[in-house]
Amino acid sequence: MTAVLETRGEGRSALKGWLAVAAVTLGIFALMTSELLPVGLLTPIGTALDVSAGTAGLMVTVPGLVAAFSAPLVTVATGRVDRRLVLVVLVGLMGAANLASAFATNFAVVLAARFLIGVSVGGFWSIAGGIALRLVPERHVARATAVIFGGVETASVLGVPTGTLLGELNGWRTAFAAVGVLGLTALVLLVFLLPALPAERTIRPADLPAQFRDNAGVRLGILMAFLIITGHFAAYTFVRPILQGDGVDDGMISVLLLVFGVAGICGNFIAGALMPRHLRRVVAGIAVILASTMALSALPVGGTASSAVLLALWGLGYGAVPVTFQTWMLQAAPDAPEVATSLYTSVFNLSIALGALFGGFAIDSLAAGGPLWLGGILCALTLLALGTSGKGKAPARGRDGAGAGGREVSA
Repeated sequence: MTAVLETRGEGRSALKGWLAVAAVTLGIFALMTSELLPVGLLTPIGTALDVSAGTAGLMVTVPGLVAAFSAPLVTVATGRVDRRLVLVVLVGLMGAANLASAFATNFAVVLAARFLIGVSVGGFWSIAGGIALRLVPERHVARATAVIFGGVETASVLGVPTGTLLGELNGWRTAFAAVGVLGLTALVLLVFLLPALPAERTIRPADLPAQFRDNAGVRLGILMAFLIITGHFAAYTFVRPILQGDGVDDGMISVLLLVFGVAGICGNFIAGALMPRHLRRVVAGIAVILASTMALSALPVGGTASSAVLLALWGLGYGAVPVTFQTWMLQAAPDAPEVATSLYTSVFNLSIALGALFGGFAIDSLAAGGPLWLGGILCALTLLALGTSGKGKAPARGRDGAGAGGREVSA
C-alpha cells in the first residue's frame, strides 16, 4: 500500500491539494451540521409541528438510517463516475433539502427532506472519507484526513450551536434555511477547487461483504464504532431535554453545546497526533471517557457549571471518534479505501439512527437519565470488544500511518 500511496503522491501541488481539502472539509461541515441540527432544536420543532420529543428525534433517526444504506449503494452505483461530480451533486441535494425543510408545513415534509439529507450524507462521506489520498502529497495524508474529519467536529462547535442560537432568536426555520445556503456555498467551492477525480476502480457489490467477511481488522473496527457511536447518540440526541432537566436555562444550552464542540475539536487533533503510534490506546481512552462521563451526567447533581464540565469531557472523548475509526478502517483495508470508508460510513450513520431511536424510547419511558445510562453501557462494552480481540493487536501501519494491509501487529 505504501507503494500505491507514493505513486498517487507524485507530482501533486500541495497548495492546490490543501485548497481542495478545505472545500471537502466545508462540505463535510455542512452535511454534519445538517444531519445534527435538530439535536439543538427538538423542543421548538416538536412544539411547532405538534409532535413529542421522541417523535421529533426521528429527524435524526431517518437520515441516519438512510445514510447507512446509501453509503455503500452510492459508492457502487457511481463506481465509474468522476468523484468530483458525485460530491457536487450530493452536497447540492443536501442544500436543497434543507431549504425545503425551512418551508415545511408539517412533520411529514420535514421527514421527507431528512430522507434526502441521509442520501447526501452517506454518499458524500463514503467518498470523501478517504479522498485525502488523492488530493495531497503522501506526507500530508494523515494531517489532511484529520482536517477533513475536523469538519465533523467543527459542525458541533459552530454548526449545531449556531443553528440552535439562530433557532432561538429567529425560529427554527431560519436555522434550516441557513444550512441550506451553506450547502449551496460548498457546492460552488467544490466546483472550482476540487480537481477531476476519475474513478480508480469499479467497486462491485460483492466487494463490501467480502471485505467485512475476510478482514478481521475491519470487523473489529465496525463493531467498536457501532457501540461507541450508538451509545453517544442515544444520549446526545436528547441533550437539550437532559440539560433542561438538570436545571440549565434555555438561553445557556447553545453555550454549553459550544463548549462541547470546542472540546471536540481538541479531541480530534489530539487523537490525530496520538494515532500513528497508539491507535489502540486512543480507542480505549475514548470508551473510558464517554462511558464515565455519561454515567456521571446521569447522577442527580445538576447545575450549569457541572453540566459544562461534563459536556467538555464528553466532547473531548467524542471529538476523537470520527478520525480515529476512519484511520482504523484505512489501516485495516489500505488497498480498498472506498470500500472500507463505505462500510464505516454505513455503520456510523446506522449507529446515529439506532442511537436516536433507542434514546427516544428511553427518554419517553425512563425519563432523562435513561438515554445516559444506555449510552454509557454501550460505550463500556467497547472496552470488552477491544480487550477480547487480542492483546496489543491493531491494524498494521504503513510509513505514513495510513496502513499497510489488513494484517495485525503489536501496537
